[in-house]
Amino acid sequence: MLSAPPNLLLQTAACEDGFMRLVLNGEDRSFENPLTLTQLVTSLGMKPDRVAIERNRDIVPRDQWDAVSLQEGDRLEIVHFVGGGVDQPESGLVPLA
Repeated sequence: MLSAPPNLLLQTAACEDGFMRLVLNGEDRSFENPLTLTQLVTSLGMKPDRVAIERNRDIVPRDQWDAVSLQEGDRLEIVHFVGGGVDQPESGLVPLA
């Protein structure tokens, strides 16, 4: 008798309940299935123009996010760029305390 590999069983079980497991920045998380990268970024409350995403060790260009359907077990690294800094005097010199 042939049996399915354990990872295939996990993938099938995860998809049947409507959720899938993703590894997001090293942490296991559950998300509704199906889900695109654009939908993921939106659900996380991030601004798409300030985010870079790596999926399974490949950087995904922003213009492809709508076409990328996430799969059970995908490993994602998301970097969220944050602007800002310390206000400095117009001279560019920082006063010493």
